Amino acid sequence: MAGEEAAAAAGGAAAEGREAGSGGGYDGKCVFCRIARREEPGTALLPCQYEDLVCFRDIRPGAPHHYLVVPVEHMGNCKTLKTEHIPIVKRMMEVGKAVLQRNNFSDLNDIRMGFHWPPFCSISHLHLHVLAPASQLGFLSRLIYRINSYWFITAEQLIERLQTENAAS
Repeated sequence: MAGEEAAAAAGGAAAEGREAGSGGGYDGKCVFCRIARREEPGTALLPCQYEDLVCFRDIRPGAPHHYLVVPVEHMGNCKTLKTEHIPIVKRMMEVGKAVLQRNNFSDLNDIRMGFHWPPFCSISHLHLHVLAPASQLGFLSRLIYRINSYWFITAEQLIERLQTENAAS
């Protein structure tokens, strides 16, 4: 959340949340849409194995390694996702793990990956926080990225929630 607020301040108004299933596209008011299209020269994109995702460092890191994985196409926040979005969430996790390994972080048992749950996200463009080592999160980061809180959901919890929605349908 901290990095999102700074990104919103640096990039102007945050996007007005489009629904995840509304076709995506581009929102010029969304700083993450602009970053994904290399329109924000101050943000370096990191290598990513998927063309429809981008990865970059959070501008207000909560851990020694803090990256954001973002779809290139504008998608709403994690609360707008449906069962058909499980594959993109899984690929976002793959990208997060790969960027950690490329940056010489190999203890994948000491990471935190997840999303801020609305209304506790300041940028309404789907983005996965990748933090490592989780054991070195500072006091505020432990609160902001707290597991089992009202404001943060791990990627695994989100997938489980989406699978449960499908089973109930």
